[in-house]
Amino acid sequence: MSQAKNKTQKTKASVMKYINAIESPERKKDIKIIYKLLKEITGEKPEMWGTAIVGYGTYHYKYESGREGDFMKSGFSSRKTAITLYIMAGMQRFPKLMAKLGKYKTGKSCLYIKKLDDINLDILSELLKKSHDYMSTKYG
Repeated sequence: MSQAKNKTQKTKASVMKYINAIESPERKKDIKIIYKLLKEITGEKPEMWGTAIVGYGTYHYKYESGREGDFMKSGFSSRKTAITLYIMAGMQRFPKLMAKLGKYKTGKSCLYIKKLDDINLDILSELLKKSHDYMSTKYG
């Protein structure tokens, strides 16, 4: 029985080409700040995952079902309606930080923000660091 692969795979595409193609000057400015912030926090080389996600570091997961694969420890994407930050440890681990973050929405491991001015950047930095550290400790 063949296993389904994670549809978002690491690619050789250029991270800077992706960032520079962002049309909105405000969004591009925010994305460049997040790019530098995650690079500094993680110490990892940013790489493209699929066509629209910039990821930092990788971890190997294996579910009880036997499905396994590799994914980024941290990352971001500029989507049509929001900037998506991938908090792979899950936001529920950090309720105190989430309470102080500012204006956002969440998905399972996704933090959606409209613009950096809507949130506390110091709290975001701490959240990103704690999530990345958790993933590095749990998965190596």
